[in-house]
Amino acid sequence: MHYYKRETGLPYVFNTLPYIVITRTSNNLLRNLLKDDYPILFEGLHTCFFLPHPDLKNRIKIVRTHNVEHEYYRSLYEVEGNHFNKQYFRMESKKLKRYEDVLAHASAIAAISPDDFNYFSKKYTNTYYIPAFHFHEKVEIKEGFGAYVLYHGNLSVNENIQAALYLIKEVFSKINVPFRIAGKNPDSEILKAAQEFIHISVIKNPGRKEMDDLIANAHINILPTFQDTGIKLKLLNAMFSGRHCLANSLMVRNTGLEQICSIKNKPDTIIREIKKLFKLPYSKKFIEDRKRVLSDTFSNESGAKKIIGLLGF
Repeated sequence: MHYYKRETGLPYVFNTLPYIVITRTSNNLLRNLLKDDYPILFEGLHTCFFLPHPDLKNRIKIVRTHNVEHEYYRSLYEVEGNHFNKQYFRMESKKLKRYEDVLAHASAIAAISPDDFNYFSKKYTNTYYIPAFHFHEKVEIKEGFGAYVLYHGNLSVNENIQAALYLIKEVFSKINVPFRIAGKNPDSEILKAAQEFIHISVIKNPGRKEMDDLIANAHINILPTFQDTGIKLKLLNAMFSGRHCLANSLMVRNTGLEQICSIKNKPDTIIREIKKLFKLPYSKKFIEDRKRVLSDTFSNESGAKKIIGLLGF
């Protein structure tokens, strides 16, 4: 199978133009795809430039959708502060909405969340729900107590900057519990806000092992979001290896994980829940509940079997 990764996909401009501009990279890619008749997996809408190509007409072509992309970019537009970036996200949203019709050329669409499935299945009958793949083969959670509350994510992304600042100003600053914020390239606003409080620490650019340890040793993984854009891998990471998980409704809505998370939406209720959970050891019963829910819905093996089925094997 050819696996066309999103990170190495063609520039955005190719997604909105017909076959006018052909670069050496795209020529090489097409030649490679035509060397055999293997199925092709397109990882995200941004990689679908060759999806309608006539030379690939008879190939099995599966598109893995990560979001309803134009809605995702519109949400980025709504929270972006920089005027130039804001207009870029607005234009991308419009382009992606028009470009989405390219999915009519897919043999199958593998939606990553129930919401995405509901959206795409109304337009394309060949849509299937295949939950997100992740690093975890099994649930591995420590019993008892952890030492702190953790928020983690890419701290240079506007969505996560907004969430981290919200937690510092509205929650962390009002309760004397150890808090850690960990992630990639922390924004200067986060660093500035956190340094005012001795019980709030920021861990910059932790490696994979360090991040895994931070999640596993926290007593509470707190994960609010202000963008309703499908399931987030950091939520799954917390579910598979962290103790208590405290999220807001937008983070867990229609994920199937609602029953194994504490869900609070306002600062005062979040603070009360932190105080309660910080006194509650994580028990074998909680771990068994996680195993039951996660093995039913988020098994990598089950998802792989569904994709194999779409390939006709």
